Amino acid sequence: MADLTASPGTGPVAQIRADYLDQMRRKRSYSTILLVIFFALMVSGFMVADARNAGGFWEGLSSVFVFPTLVISEAWEKRALLPGHLVRYFPALIETINIAAVATLIGALFGTGLSMLSTRGMARWPRLIPVFRRLMDVMRAVPEIVIALVLIFVLGGGPVPAMIAIAFHTSGALGKMFSEVNENASLKPVDGLSSVGANWTQRMVLGVMPQVAPNYLSYALLRFEINIRASAILGFVGAGGIGYELKNSMSWGIGKFDEAAAIFLLLFLTIVAVDQISSYFRDMLTHGRKKGVFL
Repeated sequence: MADLTASPGTGPVAQIRADYLDQMRRKRSYSTILLVIFFALMVSGFMVADARNAGGFWEGLSSVFVFPTLVISEAWEKRALLPGHLVRYFPALIETINIAAVATLIGALFGTGLSMLSTRGMARWPRLIPVFRRLMDVMRAVPEIVIALVLIFVLGGGPVPAMIAIAFHTSGALGKMFSEVNENASLKPVDGLSSVGANWTQRMVLGVMPQVAPNYLSYALLRFEINIRASAILGFVGAGGIGYELKNSMSWGIGKFDEAAAIFLLLFLTIVAVDQISSYFRDMLTHGRKKGVFL
């Protein structure tokens, strides 16, 4: 029998310790090499981007606060007009929220179908699972602004192109997240329904949806927050909503910066309110009761 009480410099214990230290040294060496490579790529990427930029980064760094200072100073000088601006642009904010809400609803419906068709053990056509997964990858890969620009060229400016673009991207994003939720669902209810002659739709609606509905709603609410910001950004390319009004007020320059500040304030308050409300409901959906309230 081996003697494990040998001196620290000899025997199996010493060999194990030496192997461990050697592994740690190799791990540190690999980590250092990866860190150096990452830093080099970051520096080279920044230098290439700065060279391709219309103006130098370092030359313009001193002017980064010029625009915010102009907006804040003009908004403060005309602060008496702020309530009127908030009322004036509130309908555009409602339009932005409507775009995000409709796009989220449509995206959630299509995402639910795609997730069911791309989950092993649930798919209606198992051989087509890779096809549906690649379709969701494409839908997530194409940015909303690219889709919106194409649709604006075809359909003209307005909220409809923005809604379609956001819904298209949302379908792929929610479909991916929903499919991951589906993988944790129990298939026993599905097998039970199948044994009594239920079709595929009935098995999904009655056997899977009750299990995954809280997580589905939680992800949909989170996506709704993201879509509000996306719909505001798409307004800059002529897709309507409060983003379009913000673009116009900023384009006029000095003299309209107080209106831009009012729009910024509306957007900020809306995003904060939606974030707090959706976070509260997401917690209720995932944990059931909270502070004596049950949803």
